Amino acid sequence: MCDLGQTVVDNLFAAEDPVGKTIRINGLPCKVIGSMVPKGTSPTGQDQDDFVMMPYTTVQKRITGTFWLDDIFCSAVSQAVIPEAQRQIIGLLRERHHLGSGEDDDFNIRAPEELIKAQLATAEIFTLLLAGIASLSLLVGGIGIMNIMLVSVTERTREIGIRLAIGATENHIRLQFLAEAIAISLLGGILGVLAGYGGSILLESTLHWQLVVTHGVLVVGCVFSVVLGIFFGYYPANRAAQLNPIEALRYE
Repeated sequence: MCDLGQTVVDNLFAAEDPVGKTIRINGLPCKVIGSMVPKGTSPTGQDQDDFVMMPYTTVQKRITGTFWLDDIFCSAVSQAVIPEAQRQIIGLLRERHHLGSGEDDDFNIRAPEELIKAQLATAEIFTLLLAGIASLSLLVGGIGIMNIMLVSVTERTREIGIRLAIGATENHIRLQFLAEAIAISLLGGILGVLAGYGGSILLESTLHWQLVVTHGVLVVGCVFSVVLGIFFGYYPANRAAQLNPIEALRYE
């Protein structure tokens, strides 16, 4: 006898009623006596409906050939009594395993709080890793923008000298090159936002992760691009604004 998760039912029987049918597990015929209510995907991305439930003695003797249990799932009546339930389970297992008072446990007990803490710690490390990669990418991109603008200032030295000679002020030159730096960084930011949005859609469709991209994230990405352009574009723009008009006109 066995109970089936909804994923197994969908794969084996599609729209048919599985109750009363017989399936084979490692050559062992098992009669389906019921199916479980769908639970969906777990927070870790695992399918909670892809399983078959059978009597553990049948699995031990006829399928795995073992005489022990790897995992036992227990449920407390409420969250408040979980510590007491753990103490009772530890006492029962130590008694069944014939462990003395000075011997260490030969089993592990994990509470939901421990799993949640482990997931939160993993998520925090992953966030720090992504933040480090993003910071490095911003630094490299900013240096690239600054180098492009410095080359642009060098190549357009005569143009800057002509503008200064006919009455343009240092602020006009500075704003001109700052605007160009902002335009370059904003274009890169928009392309990056589009690539990130497309990547999230691809991950959601292939790995079936539930990803949410809000409008705020898109706006923050564009704003960061503008700030990046101003920060790394100010030095080339200021260098262009401080050129001597006479020397700039003589530049070839």
